[in-house]
Amino acid sequence: MPMPHRALITAGGRGTRLRPLTHTNNKHLIPIANKPMIHFALEAVAAAGIREAGIVINPDTGEEIRRALGDGAAWGLQLTYVMQEAPLGLAHVVRCAESFLKQEPFVFYLGDNVVVGGIRQFLERFQARGDQCHLVLARVKDPQRFGVAEIAGDRVASVVEKPKMPKSQFAVTGIYVYDSPIFEAVHAIVPSARGELEISDAHQYLLDRGYRVGFSEITGWWKDTGKPEDLLEANRVALEQLLDGTGPVVQGSVDEESDVAGKVLVEAGARILASQVRGPAIIGADAVIERSYVGPFTAIGARCHLRDSELEYSILFEDTAILEADVRIERSLLGREVIIRRCSGRPKTQKFILGDQSIVELC
Repeated sequence: MPMPHRALITAGGRGTRLRPLTHTNNKHLIPIANKPMIHFALEAVAAAGIREAGIVINPDTGEEIRRALGDGAAWGLQLTYVMQEAPLGLAHVVRCAESFLKQEPFVFYLGDNVVVGGIRQFLERFQARGDQCHLVLARVKDPQRFGVAEIAGDRVASVVEKPKMPKSQFAVTGIYVYDSPIFEAVHAIVPSARGELEISDAHQYLLDRGYRVGFSEITGWWKDTGKPEDLLEANRVALEQLLDGTGPVVQGSVDEESDVAGKVLVEAGARILASQVRGPAIIGADAVIERSYVGPFTAIGARCHLRDSELEYSILFEDTAILEADVRIERSLLGREVIIRRCSGRPKTQKFILGDQSIVELC
């Protein structure tokens, strides 16, 4: 069995559970540790030795993805863009990409999944075992949210999409490795009750016909970033992985009145003035932090401005301002060009999920 040398990466999901952020942003470009989440997928496939990747886009946000990723040279990849005209399921995605994939082995990676530890070991296991389909599994507390695999020895026995009564705690993650029989499967199955060609049905088709379906278990960390709390958790883990050492890396400037400690990256042009920053955290390029506190697991985007406020366990997109708000903001997601300011009173701790160009006055 040859090692896959192509990847198929999804970037067309609408991200309805992340609104209002996804009203104006493609979900896969939402920043985690100050880089678009799809970059994690691109980095993973490149590190696995893959050099050709198909990026699945939709008509509404496809151009945004093309502009953001270009030709893939930044990752040592050659990118081909694959249009999925309508959201008809993951098996339909494989159908759309057939001409790119050329009936050869490939890895299918959902672009809103973040994995720590890379994917090369899964490709090697697929090759070594001679699998025709290889599923990457993770033990989860709420398997009913996912496709669930039933295991028999070293093989997968069944796969059910979002079962009410799961047969195991093994969720099928957004990483799959396939040989050519998957193309037979995605053409043979019919739409589910929700009108989609389910990838779980394609997997069950392969099982029913005796194809070898193996698996690997993720022993590190994996997150499907479908909900706001998932984004914050992915940001937390990414920030922990950000710096090899334990101390701050200052590419911008920190004045003598400030105290910056732990894994903190202060990017070029950023200024920390009379403030405290506790890592893991990242302060984006040309951001300004004045007389404020930035707590752990916070990613502040480029050109943000924080003054006389406190922020912790949050993600700020670019060009957002929290000005003299006299407020502690926690577990929040703030889109681009958001403004939060105080007009009177003393608000307590707040939690926000705000889309681009929102304005909040705390009165």
